[in-house]
Amino acid sequence: MKMMMRLKGGIPILEPHGKIVGPAVSELRERLALELLDASETPCFLINFEYVHKIDSSCLGMLVNVHVIAAQMKGRIGIINVGRHIKNLLVLSRLVNVFEHFESEDAAISALTGV
Repeated sequence: MKMMMRLKGGIPILEPHGKIVGPAVSELRERLALELLDASETPCFLINFEYVHKIDSSCLGMLVNVHVIAAQMKGRIGIINVGRHIKNLLVLSRLVNVFEHFESEDAAISALTGV
């Protein structure tokens, strides 16, 4: 799985590409932990799902775990561009309200930076 990281308005934006299943879940977890959670006392970042077309239940579990860790550190995680398949999984697993959803990247940056 390919992942790109960029900054906008001081907020790291992670953009995974492809499927997040199997070994890709561990790869994403490691990237989130090492580069985003451990890099700040109050982690705040955005995950752009625009280029992700499939995730599995282990990915959902990992995202919840990362969310819990960030929340304990008083951090925030936003998600944008969630496709129909992923949104359906979030709704069916009753996790849709766990994550902060934003309509656009600009709205997410504004909300996460408090501007």
